[in-house]
Amino acid sequence: MISKRQKQVEQCLLEQYDKFYRLAYGYVRNEQDALDIVQESAYRAVKDCDHLKNEVYLSTWLYRIVINTSLEFLRKYKWETTMEEDILEQVGGVCEDVVSLHTEWELQDILEQLSPKDKTVVMLRYFEDYKLEDIAQITKENINTVKARLYRTLQKMRKKLQ
Repeated sequence: MISKRQKQVEQCLLEQYDKFYRLAYGYVRNEQDALDIVQESAYRAVKDCDHLKNEVYLSTWLYRIVINTSLEFLRKYKWETTMEEDILEQVGGVCEDVVSLHTEWELQDILEQLSPKDKTVVMLRYFEDYKLEDIAQITKENINTVKARLYRTLQKMRKKLQ
């Protein structure tokens, strides 16, 4: 029998599926792996939903599960994408504007070099458009820590882009 909490988790998963997929994809840069990560995250969330103490934090709890599942995947498979795979994914086999593609490669390369915590903060802030307070809840860190981490990470990224 499905509990009330499980129904809430399922509803939130369905409503925010695209966001969870984009987050996982940002880590693994592969459509199939991102889909697998979201599916595994959904399974874990439904299975462990009774551990969630306050349903107000359901969404941030689910983000945390997706992040942890993505990081576990990366550690397990020591994920490395080749430039050729990235090219085919980004341009669909058709040559486009080389300059913008080059810039996108640089950004992806820089993101891949970041620590998991730094990458998480940048992705949540700029790719998912979360507020710093929400990021602090998702990452279970103090808001000042999140601000400092974001500032330092952006400084590192700027230096690498120059």
